[in-house]
Amino acid sequence: FKKIYNLDVTVLPTHMDMIRDDYADVIYKTEAAKFRSVINEITEKHQAGQPVLVGTVSIDVSEKISRMLKKVKVPHEVLNAKHHEREAEIIADAGQQGKVTIATNMAGRGTDIKLGDGVVEAGGLHILGTSRHESRRIDNQLRGRSGRQGDPGSSRFFLSLEDDLLRIFGSGKISGIMDKLGMEEDEPIEHTMISRAIENAQKKVEGHHFDIRKHLLEYDDVMNKQREIIYAQRREVLSGDNLERVLEDMIEDLIQEIVDEVAQDKLAAEDWDWEYCEKRMADIFNCKPQWNEQERNSLTNETLSDKLRETAQQAAQAQEKANGPENQRQIERIILLQIVDGHWKEHLLNMDHLKEGIGLRGYGQKNPLNEYKREAFNLFAKMIETVKVQTITNLMRVRILQDDEVERLEEERRQRREQEMSLNKGAAGEVSKAPAPHRREGDKIGRNAPCPCGSGKKYKKCCGKMA
Repeated sequence: FKKIYNLDVTVLPTHMDMIRDDYADVIYKTEAAKFRSVINEITEKHQAGQPVLVGTVSIDVSEKISRMLKKVKVPHEVLNAKHHEREAEIIADAGQQGKVTIATNMAGRGTDIKLGDGVVEAGGLHILGTSRHESRRIDNQLRGRSGRQGDPGSSRFFLSLEDDLLRIFGSGKISGIMDKLGMEEDEPIEHTMISRAIENAQKKVEGHHFDIRKHLLEYDDVMNKQREIIYAQRREVLSGDNLERVLEDMIEDLIQEIVDEVAQDKLAAEDWDWEYCEKRMADIFNCKPQWNEQERNSLTNETLSDKLRETAQQAAQAQEKANGPENQRQIERIILLQIVDGHWKEHLLNMDHLKEGIGLRGYGQKNPLNEYKREAFNLFAKMIETVKVQTITNLMRVRILQDDEVERLEEERRQRREQEMSLNKGAAGEVSKAPAPHRREGDKIGRNAPCPCGSGKKYKKCCGKMA
């Protein structure tokens, strides 16, 4: 917790001393032998009047144990996602004498199971775990259902060498010991040393998960720094503070970029790319510097920067005068927010795509995290540049229409609609005036009848060919 969140942790003692008995784990060779032993222990505790809470890793396991208990006629309740509507009722009765409750990990957490009459004398609530989980925290949460507020209780976990945790970590050594001792399938191993070995396996898994979380946090730190920059800019825009300064900085940056691209130190001023300079000024600032060839060729980097800045400021002042100062501030706020938000969403999507494939850089003997930081910086810089260009480009072209201009546009739109309607009506009239089908006059001529032209041939061999 300290390493990831940089926060201290304080351990609080329980309100009353915990007197629960936590027995050592019991390990069997096979899963079938484990479940048979689980059923035997449940039956034994049930007959002794001690309530039992059986913890399972999945709904499938809980239903399997339920079927086995039905065969030996032990009454029980199953608490899982399929019976969530009865959860409160099942939990309320779980502490009654001789009650058997089967629950998955998520079911019943965060609730106190109250013990019924005679249960304290019977030993309190007995927790029976059907397997160890990858995290000790989940096992402790299951155990924590018993022995609350100073009540008596007990807990025991039943394991097999076929369980996932043991199969991945250390089942070979335990299996070898059982084989050397000639132990039968239903004969368990029970020793605190084995419980410690299992806890060590859990620590390995927890350490692996910790490394994953820490690694993800390192990646998220990159995004978090970018997020802080964008959100700080949005807050400035929303509050209206220093909005003019933000836009002035954007103009200054864009002017400097044009100067850096045009004014090459190795070239004389007459050889600079003046066509590109004028095109960029027109594209971004919607204006063209006023100079002749002689003035141009006498410019230096500094004087060129001053000239372009003056031209851009004049264009910005003309825009503000045309729209009005108050309207211009509102336009600036709306445009900047729209462009920043749109490109930030696109940037987040690009960062997700980058994170998905960055791990492959490891095959090229490169550190994926360093590569991610480098690529993320380039993407962010490119996004900021695009935001600047689009913001200034749009601001230099937006103009609020006067009332007479709005009326003129509406009139033009109305006339276009009327023309379209008249064209549609004309087309419909032409369709309705389509020529009627030709009707034959006289009787139909048979194919083998003499041709009416008088040739003496059959109709099909004469004029009928052209029909």
